Amino acid sequence: HVQLVESGGGSVQPGGSLRLSCDASKYRYSRQCLGWFRQGPGKEREGVASIANDGNTVYLDSVKGRFTISEDSAEHAVYLQMNALQPEDTAMYYCALGYRFGGYCQLQEDYYASWGQGTQVTVS
Repeated sequence: HVQLVESGGGSVQPGGSLRLSCDASKYRYSRQCLGWFRQGPGKEREGVASIANDGNTVYLDSVKGRFTISEDSAEHAVYLQMNALQPEDTAMYYCALGYRFGGYCQLQEDYYASWGQGTQVTVS
């Protein structure tokens, strides 16, 4: 059953912004990495950003400078602020819980074991 709950998706025009939220409170004692992934129409799922429990972050090259991942430790939530959205950002966005590899959070889904059901982002 779903242990991660995403919210905040919607439809925006190019250049617009959205803020996605992920409730990860059920994993407050066990998580190392919380990541955002997306799957666009006809595309494979790709890692967008991830944040470690020490605050280190990693981003997909195409979103650097536009997207920001952050967390609220008290609320056990992770956020994805998305600015300057483009049509190619259209996708279902998923929150995922994962583990470090080589000491760092990764953007490959192989390192993520728990997933939310996703929230749709449409840019047009």
